[in-house]
Amino acid sequence: MLTELEQELQNKRRFASDASHEMRTAVAGLRAELEEARLYPDQTDLHDLLARTLRGVDRLDAILADLRVLGEMETGPPLEPQQIDLAELVRDEVARRVDRLAVRLWLQPGVTVQAVPIRIARLLTNLLDNAQRHAQQMVEVRVSRAGDSAEMTVTDDGEGIAESERERIFERFTRLGAARRLDHRGTGLGLAIARDIAQAHMGTLHAEESATGGACFVLRLPLARPARPATPAREADVRRRLWVIGSAAHNREGT
Repeated sequence: MLTELEQELQNKRRFASDASHEMRTAVAGLRAELEEARLYPDQTDLHDLLARTLRGVDRLDAILADLRVLGEMETGPPLEPQQIDLAELVRDEVARRVDRLAVRLWLQPGVTVQAVPIRIARLLTNLLDNAQRHAQQMVEVRVSRAGDSAEMTVTDDGEGIAESERERIFERFTRLGAARRLDHRGTGLGLAIARDIAQAHMGTLHAEESATGGACFVLRLPLARPARPATPAREADVRRRLWVIGSAAHNREGT
């Protein structure tokens, strides 16, 4: 137990150091831009300067937003899971987005899981953001049953991920060369958060090569157990409990 606690403490210290480094790097970039403009005001294009510094602010904002999500997941109050239809959640979340490429959907209805909707929606958002960043012409989401699991895949036709990198991309603050080239505002936390959410739901999330040569992220969650049908005996017990609760409240009010 002591060894596990020490390892956990080391992990938290490493994460705090990495988070501090990422934020200081973003701030240093902003400072360099502004100081150069102050030194050479006559050579500074104000419109270009504002555009560059706003990109830096966007990156800082994205880092803070992701850190807030991680903090809520690790130390915030637990959220109550609900039985949700995964296909319906995907359809609703995709309908809210405004993306560079339209998302193709292949959704099997009735694939239900016991999950926190806002967390699964965040997981999907992170995977779609990643797919839109790398895709050339196609982003696709599929939902289906796979044995005792619900399976959701998010696929793109981009460059793909080398097999040797398919685990490293889930480490916090990891950004491969393609990600840095395609999106300077990325935080390196999106995929790490997605996997944390999957594991918190007793599921898995991994990357593999898609049929198009791009990336394919596969989420598997346990299927929800079907609710037990109500029986006359259970219904009578529920009515009795409600009557007892109602009577107690009535007596406390003194009426």
